[in-house]
Amino acid sequence: MRAIDAVGRGEAIFSPSIAERLLAYFARNRPVTTAFPELTEREHEILALIAHGRTNEQIAAQLVVSIKTVRNHVSTIFSKLQVADRAQAVVRAREAGLS
Repeated sequence: MRAIDAVGRGEAIFSPSIAERLLAYFARNRPVTTAFPELTEREHEILALIAHGRTNEQIAAQLVVSIKTVRNHVSTIFSKLQVADRAQAVVRAREAGLS
């Protein structure tokens, strides 16, 4: 009955063996980012978009977040990378192979 209720709420029910396989799959296929370990996964994503020449507005639209959120991430990225502007961030990203 609990499984039927859970499925009715939109939850998924997996056997332990299937759950283990799913976890192993996602652990194997998770992108490994060795460059800039101080950055979060989202910050890496935004830095890569910056390195590809995207504006804050384009990044916000692509990631479906507000421009203010992107600005906050960009500011944090600059601080963590100890750079003053986008150009310096792009140079660091390209040197690390992110573009």
